[in-house]
Amino acid sequence: MKKIALGVASIATIGHSASALSWFFPVTKRIIPTITGNNHSSSYTALSFDDGPDPAFTPQLLEILAEKKTKATFFMLGQMVAKYPTLAREVASEGHDIALHGYEHRNHLFRSAKTIAFDLKRGKEVVEDAVDRKIELYRPPYGVISGGTIYGCKKSDLRVVTWTNWGRDWRAIATPESVIHDVFRHNPRGGTVLLHDSDCTSAPGSINSTIGALPLLIDRFKSESISIGPIVAR
Repeated sequence: MKKIALGVASIATIGHSASALSWFFPVTKRIIPTITGNNHSSSYTALSFDDGPDPAFTPQLLEILAEKKTKATFFMLGQMVAKYPTLAREVASEGHDIALHGYEHRNHLFRSAKTIAFDLKRGKEVVEDAVDRKIELYRPPYGVISGGTIYGCKKSDLRVVTWTNWGRDWRAIATPESVIHDVFRHNPRGGTVLLHDSDCTSAPGSINSTIGALPLLIDRFKSESISIGPIVAR
Protein backbone atom coordinates (compact mmCIF):
# COMPACT_ATOMS: atom_id res chain seq x y z
CA MET A 1 0.00 0.00 0.00
CA LYS A 2 1.58 3.23 -1.09
CA LYS A 3 1.65 5.54 1.91
CA ILE A 4 1.60 9.31 1.68
CA ALA A 5 5.08 10.81 1.41
CA LEU A 6 6.02 12.53 4.63
CA GLY A 7 3.15 10.92 6.48
CA VAL A 8 2.73 8.56 9.35
CA ALA A 9 -0.79 9.71 10.23
CA SER A 10 -3.23 12.56 10.08
CA ILE A 11 -4.50 13.97 13.32
CA ALA A 12 -8.27 14.28 13.33
CA THR A 13 -9.66 17.76 13.71
CA ILE A 14 -13.21 19.00 14.00
CA GLY A 15 -13.84 19.45 10.29
CA HIS A 16 -13.85 16.55 7.86
CA SER A 17 -11.34 18.18 5.54
CA ALA A 18 -9.22 19.79 8.23
CA SER A 19 -6.86 16.87 8.82
CA ALA A 20 -3.20 17.76 9.12
CA LEU A 21 -0.29 15.42 8.57
CA SER A 22 1.67 14.65 11.69
CA TRP A 23 4.47 12.71 10.12
CA PHE A 24 7.47 13.24 12.35
CA PHE A 25 7.81 9.95 14.22
CA PRO A 26 9.39 11.15 17.49
CA VAL A 27 6.71 13.83 17.84
CA THR A 28 3.66 11.72 16.99
CA LYS A 29 4.84 8.92 19.27
CA ARG A 30 4.70 11.32 22.22
CA ILE A 31 1.62 13.36 21.30
CA ILE A 32 -0.76 10.59 20.16
CA PRO A 33 0.65 7.35 21.62
CA THR A 34 -2.60 5.37 21.64
CA ILE A 35 -3.48 6.20 18.04
CA THR A 36 0.03 5.54 16.74
CA GLY A 37 0.38 2.31 18.68
CA ASN A 38 3.16 3.64 20.86
CA ASN A 39 1.57 2.47 24.11
CA HIS A 40 3.56 -0.72 24.67
CA SER A 41 6.39 -1.34 27.09
CA SER A 42 9.92 -0.46 25.96
CA SER A 43 10.73 -4.15 25.59
CA TYR A 44 7.85 -4.81 23.17
CA THR A 45 7.11 -3.78 19.58
CA ALA A 46 3.91 -4.59 17.70
CA LEU A 47 4.15 -6.01 14.18
CA SER A 48 1.38 -5.31 11.67
CA PHE A 49 0.58 -5.94 8.01
CA ASP A 50 -1.79 -4.04 5.70
CA ASP A 51 -3.69 -4.71 2.46
CA GLY A 52 -4.18 -8.48 2.51
CA PRO A 53 -5.05 -11.23 2.44
CA ASP A 54 -3.30 -12.00 -0.82
CA PRO A 55 -2.93 -15.62 -1.98
CA ALA A 56 0.32 -14.79 -3.78
CA PHE A 57 2.10 -13.42 -0.73
CA THR A 58 0.25 -13.82 2.58
CA PRO A 59 0.99 -17.58 2.81
CA GLN A 60 4.73 -16.90 2.40
CA LEU A 61 4.68 -14.41 5.26
CA LEU A 62 2.59 -16.76 7.39
CA GLU A 63 5.22 -19.46 6.87
CA ILE A 64 8.00 -17.14 8.01
CA LEU A 65 6.01 -16.01 11.05
CA ALA A 66 5.30 -19.64 11.97
CA GLU A 67 8.97 -20.60 11.62
CA LYS A 68 9.96 -17.66 13.82
CA LYS A 69 7.15 -18.33 16.30
CA THR A 70 5.92 -14.76 15.89
CA LYS A 71 2.38 -13.37 15.88
CA ALA A 72 1.19 -10.15 14.28
CA THR A 73 -1.88 -8.04 13.56
CA PHE A 74 -3.25 -8.16 10.00
CA PHE A 75 -5.25 -5.11 8.89
CA MET A 76 -7.35 -6.64 6.12
CA LEU A 77 -9.13 -4.99 3.21
CA GLY A 78 -12.76 -6.02 2.88
CA GLN A 79 -12.38 -6.28 -0.88
CA MET A 80 -9.55 -8.78 -0.49
CA VAL A 81 -11.37 -10.77 2.18
CA ALA A 82 -14.45 -10.96 -0.05
CA LYS A 83 -12.27 -12.58 -2.72
CA TYR A 84 -10.27 -14.82 -0.39
CA PRO A 85 -12.30 -15.58 2.74
CA THR A 86 -10.63 -18.95 3.26
CA LEU A 87 -7.21 -17.30 3.40
CA ALA A 88 -8.50 -14.73 5.89
CA ARG A 89 -9.70 -17.59 8.09
CA GLU A 90 -6.30 -19.26 7.77
CA VAL A 91 -4.54 -16.14 9.05
CA ALA A 92 -6.88 -16.05 12.04
CA SER A 93 -6.59 -19.79 12.68
CA GLU A 94 -2.80 -19.46 12.97
CA GLY A 95 -3.26 -17.22 15.97
CA HIS A 96 -2.76 -13.80 14.42
CA ASP A 97 -4.97 -10.86 15.33
CA ILE A 98 -7.32 -9.58 12.66
CA ALA A 99 -8.15 -5.90 12.17
CA LEU A 100 -9.80 -3.76 9.51
CA HIS A 101 -8.18 -1.60 6.84
CA GLY A 102 -11.52 -0.62 5.31
CA TYR A 103 -13.49 -2.20 2.51
CA GLU A 104 -11.91 -0.01 -0.17
CA HIS A 105 -8.45 1.53 -0.03
CA ARG A 106 -9.34 5.20 -0.50
CA ASN A 107 -8.07 8.36 1.15
CA HIS A 108 -10.49 9.68 3.77
CA LEU A 109 -9.68 13.28 2.95
CA PHE A 110 -11.67 12.87 -0.24
CA ARG A 111 -14.65 10.96 1.12
CA SER A 112 -17.74 12.11 3.00
CA ALA A 113 -18.40 11.03 6.56
CA LYS A 114 -21.41 9.04 5.37
CA THR A 115 -19.37 7.22 2.72
CA ILE A 116 -16.61 6.42 5.20
CA ALA A 117 -19.10 5.09 7.74
CA PHE A 118 -20.62 2.81 5.09
CA ASP A 119 -17.17 1.60 4.01
CA LEU A 120 -16.21 0.71 7.60
CA LYS A 121 -19.53 -1.02 8.29
CA ARG A 122 -19.31 -3.03 5.08
CA GLY A 123 -15.67 -3.94 5.62
CA LYS A 124 -16.19 -4.95 9.23
CA GLU A 125 -19.11 -7.21 8.33
CA VAL A 126 -17.18 -8.95 5.55
CA VAL A 127 -14.10 -9.53 7.68
CA GLU A 128 -16.00 -10.64 10.77
CA ASP A 129 -18.06 -13.09 8.71
CA ALA A 130 -14.88 -14.58 7.23
CA VAL A 131 -12.83 -14.93 10.41
CA ASP A 132 -15.72 -15.49 12.82
CA ARG A 133 -14.48 -13.05 15.43
CA LYS A 134 -15.17 -9.47 16.47
CA ILE A 135 -13.01 -6.80 14.88
CA GLU A 136 -11.97 -3.94 17.17
CA LEU A 137 -9.03 -2.15 15.51
CA TYR A 138 -9.04 -0.05 12.35
CA ARG A 139 -6.26 1.53 10.30
CA PRO A 140 -7.40 4.05 7.67
CA PRO A 141 -5.80 3.97 4.23
CA TYR A 142 -2.62 6.05 4.12
CA GLY A 143 -2.97 6.62 7.87
CA VAL A 144 -5.18 9.63 7.14
CA ILE A 145 -7.70 10.37 9.88
CA SER A 146 -10.50 12.84 9.21
CA GLY A 147 -13.62 13.82 11.08
CA GLY A 148 -15.40 11.23 8.93
CA THR A 149 -12.98 8.58 10.16
CA ILE A 150 -13.86 9.32 13.77
CA TYR A 151 -17.57 9.30 12.92
CA GLY A 152 -17.32 5.99 11.05
CA CYS A 153 -15.31 4.34 13.81
CA LYS A 154 -17.82 5.43 16.41
CA LYS A 155 -20.69 4.01 14.34
CA SER A 156 -18.90 0.67 13.90
CA ASP A 157 -17.34 0.49 17.37
CA LEU A 158 -13.76 0.54 16.08
CA ARG A 159 -10.56 2.02 17.49
CA VAL A 160 -8.02 3.71 15.22
CA VAL A 161 -4.41 2.56 15.32
CA THR A 162 -1.80 3.79 12.84
CA TRP A 163 1.93 3.16 13.35
CA THR A 164 5.18 4.59 14.64
CA ASN A 165 7.67 2.84 12.35
CA TRP A 166 7.40 1.61 8.79
CA GLY A 167 9.51 -0.30 6.32
CA ARG A 168 8.42 1.78 3.31
CA ASP A 169 8.06 -1.58 1.63
CA TRP A 170 5.47 -0.31 -0.88
CA ARG A 171 8.16 1.39 -2.96
CA ALA A 172 9.48 -0.02 -6.22
CA ILE A 173 13.04 0.69 -5.02
CA ALA A 174 12.58 -1.03 -1.66
CA THR A 175 14.94 -3.86 -0.78
CA PRO A 176 15.08 -6.16 2.26
CA GLU A 177 17.97 -4.06 3.55
CA SER A 178 16.12 -0.77 3.08
CA VAL A 179 13.04 -2.15 4.86
CA ILE A 180 15.08 -3.09 7.92
CA HIS A 181 16.92 0.24 7.86
CA ASP A 182 13.67 2.20 7.68
CA VAL A 183 12.02 0.24 10.49
CA PHE A 184 14.96 0.96 12.79
CA ARG A 185 15.50 4.52 11.59
CA HIS A 186 13.54 5.61 14.65
CA ASN A 187 13.62 3.61 17.87
CA PRO A 188 10.86 0.97 17.51
CA ARG A 189 10.70 0.08 21.19
CA GLY A 190 7.16 0.40 22.51
CA GLY A 191 5.80 1.21 19.06
CA THR A 192 4.03 -0.38 16.11
CA VAL A 193 5.69 -1.41 12.84
CA LEU A 194 3.85 -1.20 9.52
CA LEU A 195 4.57 -3.69 6.72
CA HIS A 196 2.37 -5.18 3.98
CA ASP A 197 1.26 -8.65 2.96
CA SER A 198 0.09 -7.57 -0.50
CA ASP A 199 1.19 -5.20 -3.23
CA CYS A 200 -2.37 -4.68 -4.49
CA THR A 201 -2.02 -0.93 -3.83
CA SER A 202 1.78 -0.76 -4.01
CA ALA A 203 4.45 -0.90 -6.68
CA PRO A 204 4.18 -4.31 -8.37
CA GLY A 205 6.71 -6.70 -6.91
CA SER A 206 7.52 -4.47 -3.94
CA ILE A 207 6.14 -7.13 -1.61
CA ASN A 208 9.26 -9.21 -2.31
CA SER A 209 11.25 -6.73 -0.23
CA THR A 210 8.96 -7.50 2.70
CA ILE A 211 9.27 -11.23 2.27
CA GLY A 212 13.05 -10.95 2.15
CA ALA A 213 13.23 -8.61 5.12
CA LEU A 214 10.82 -10.28 7.54
CA PRO A 215 13.01 -13.11 8.88
CA LEU A 216 15.99 -10.78 9.22
CA LEU A 217 13.83 -8.16 10.90
CA ILE A 218 12.51 -10.63 13.45
CA ASP A 219 16.02 -11.84 14.17
CA ARG A 220 17.20 -8.29 14.76
CA PHE A 221 14.37 -7.57 17.18
CA LYS A 222 15.25 -10.69 19.12
CA SER A 223 18.97 -9.85 19.10
CA GLU A 224 18.12 -6.51 20.70
CA SER A 225 15.94 -8.21 23.33
CA ILE A 226 12.74 -6.75 21.91
CA SER A 227 9.68 -8.98 22.04
CA ILE A 228 7.40 -8.68 19.00
CA GLY A 229 3.77 -9.57 18.59
CA PRO A 230 0.30 -8.20 17.81
CA ILE A 231 -0.84 -4.71 18.68
CA VAL A 232 -2.92 -6.00 21.56
CA ALA A 233 -0.08 -7.62 23.50
CA ARG A 234 -0.84 -11.02 25.01
